[in-house]
Amino acid sequence: MIDRKTKLRLRRNVRKGRKQVENISVFAEDQIERNFIRRLHRLLDVRRFVFGWLSLVLLMIGASFFQLRALGAHYLKPVAASGGVYTEGIIGSFTNANPLYITGGVDSSVSKLLFSSLFTYSADGKLIGDIATSWKVDDTNKVYTVTIRDDVKWHDGEPLTVDDILFTYKLIQNPNAGSPLFSSWRDVKIAAIDEQTVTFTLPNVFAAFPYSMTNGIVPSHILEEVEPEQLRSDTFNTVRPVGSGPFRWETVEVRGDTPENRQEQVALIRNEAYYRGAPKLQRFIIKTFRDEKTMSDKFQNKELTAMSGLSSISDELVADESPDIMNIPLSGSVMVFFNTSQAPLNEKPVRQALVSSVDTTEIVNNLPLASIKSDSPLLRGQLGYDPTVTQLPFDLLKAEALLDEAGWLKRTDGFRYKDDVKLQFSLKAPSTSEYTYVLQQLQLAWQKLGVSLNVDQPTDSDLQSLVSLHQYDAVLYSISIGEDPDVFAFWHSSQADVLSVNRLNLSEYQSTAADQALEGGRTRSDPELRVVKYKPFLEVWREDAPALALYQPRYLYVSRNTLTGFESQGVTSAADRFANVQNWSIKTTDVYKN
Repeated sequence: MIDRKTKLRLRRNVRKGRKQVENISVFAEDQIERNFIRRLHRLLDVRRFVFGWLSLVLLMIGASFFQLRALGAHYLKPVAASGGVYTEGIIGSFTNANPLYITGGVDSSVSKLLFSSLFTYSADGKLIGDIATSWKVDDTNKVYTVTIRDDVKWHDGEPLTVDDILFTYKLIQNPNAGSPLFSSWRDVKIAAIDEQTVTFTLPNVFAAFPYSMTNGIVPSHILEEVEPEQLRSDTFNTVRPVGSGPFRWETVEVRGDTPENRQEQVALIRNEAYYRGAPKLQRFIIKTFRDEKTMSDKFQNKELTAMSGLSSISDELVADESPDIMNIPLSGSVMVFFNTSQAPLNEKPVRQALVSSVDTTEIVNNLPLASIKSDSPLLRGQLGYDPTVTQLPFDLLKAEALLDEAGWLKRTDGFRYKDDVKLQFSLKAPSTSEYTYVLQQLQLAWQKLGVSLNVDQPTDSDLQSLVSLHQYDAVLYSISIGEDPDVFAFWHSSQADVLSVNRLNLSEYQSTAADQALEGGRTRSDPELRVVKYKPFLEVWREDAPALALYQPRYLYVSRNTLTGFESQGVTSAADRFANVQNWSIKTTDVYKN
């Protein structure tokens, strides 16, 4: 129990506390009134001062921010970073990765990424060592000695040795293996000198031989147990290829139930042990397409990083600033090959008139994409090319005179006849918009001359069949010449024979003088002497006019502008775009400058 006295004391303390709180509250209100409320109007008098200081502070903050950014740009630089999945679309279909059997652009691309070769091409199209570190030729110019690297490993970890080199080329030489490379290696003797040296002994001098050693090398420890006649169908080609290139096989996926809608997707993963340095890209995926429209749509939808082998650039791509469009010249030539075995193209004056009546400069200048003009069986800048000995120049009056003298006379319908036979022939060409344009220009030029031209653009498969059988009057076609000027396969009489392996003499051109010059040029190793030997060929080719040279073909490569490291000023084949694929990157990071 609390007594009365205690209760009274507690009440007095409570009343005293309340009084103190009231006094403090009154004091606080008085101080706020006197020191803040009554002084607010003074801020109006110092607003310019306050605004100036605030602006100065903000300016200093902004200047510091931009200075830091500028310092970062000065001391840092973006460099290619490792990682990322690169997805490339390409027209065609995948059939196999084995370099001994590749056909078409898809097979060549996959094989190039998987397999290494003794020699390869640099970004500017020059022959350089790949597996090979050096090579030399003896005094007879028939024995080539090649030294290989000692740090090359197959994707399964086994070392690549001279045994693999011997195995590859002896397999090519085995007719039971059925390799398309058989004819090029048939009479070459191959021998190992030691663990890193191999020799190739030729039956005859062949100056362009080093260019023959650019095919992929296959592993003996995997394929030696496979019978040569079974190799073409072995699962090594499509399911479990093992190479030594920058990328390793991962998987292949096939979609679609008909040839028209079928699509293959080949997935590769980087080879961490690649002897030229592990690629920066983590994965490389190749997707095949049957038509350019579908592929372009996928690219626009950002399902592809790049597109390979387009025949033309759509307006949508031109308008879109995000892709990089690379127009790469190929070391080849687009020509009209006249079948000199068939009338009326078996008449030299007719062929001369056809060449002289076409303004090739005008045609080339108006192509959709910039192109290098061709005017000779050799390419400009190539060993042996002579600017003073090129095909007959544009001269319509001379062309008309040639036909008049040959008895092909114009009639009232505007066309020429001889003995009531109309001067006409058909011209076949690939089915692309670019070739359609060229055909139209040729048709107009030759119509002015009085020649009736029928044009035909069959499907790719039909055209390939017609070309291989030489079933045409003339064909507008592209050939791959390469870095070396050896064009024996395209113009030597032996290559027109139906029994020849490739039958690449599309004009069925036969000339003893040309044959001798071609043989002399390819069997000399001295560059100056080769130039001398090739000149008679150029002169007789100009006079006989077996073809009309137009321009060098191009290789179109379209990629996102995130791609760095791509280098290619000119290539022999489309697959050579991978010359430095180990340096490609789609990612970057900032590092301090040295």
